[in-house]
Amino acid sequence: MPTSTKKSSSAGASGPEAADEVRVPVGSEYDLVPARQKGRELAERLGFSSSEATLVATAISELARNIVAYAARGAIVLKASHDGARRGITVIASDEGPGIANVDLALQEGYSTSGGLGIGLPGVRRIMDEFRIESAPGRGTTVTATKWRL
Repeated sequence: MPTSTKKSSSAGASGPEAADEVRVPVGSEYDLVPARQKGRELAERLGFSSSEATLVATAISELARNIVAYAARGAIVLKASHDGARRGITVIASDEGPGIANVDLALQEGYSTSGGLGIGLPGVRRIMDEFRIESAPGRGTTVTATKWRL
């Protein structure tokens, strides 16, 4: 599946402050690698260390894997973020799948409905600096997570 890259035309934005955005459609296990790669590339372009970029790529992989496992189709959007002098990367994973009936339960360490280890969403929340999930049965799920550069 194709990926798309967009550069915002925000006045005065340049270099790592430019609002780069990459969208990676996710519909199969084969889409996990490109999503990870695009996330790592953007993180490195924004000045993240190799280990920080690896954390971002790991979060992207977990979120993309959840899309494939639970919703079949969705997308990962990667965006450069800034808050004053802080620079970061925001990962938005969205789908129109069945949604999560009990978000609090899904965020508990060790909980899994797929028989896996249950490290997906709790792991993403742990390794990213900001984490928000919106989900409702029948309406899909959107996870927004941001990692700030150290």
